[in-house]
Amino acid sequence: MEHHPAAAWLTEAASAAQQQGAGNLLRVVLIVMFVGCALTGWFLLRGYKQKDD
Repeated sequence: MEHHPAAAWLTEAASAAQQQGAGNLLRVVLIVMFVGCALTGWFLLRGYKQKDD
């Protein structure tokens, strides 16, 4: 395994990200949306819980 300096690795990663287009951005947006919806649903449904005191 070759040793790559951090600056060279970062440059290669940035150039690879530019070639891929908006796929990664869309993936991140969808993940954040689903997590946000799940948390919002949990927060709203939490208020409907019956207390058996």
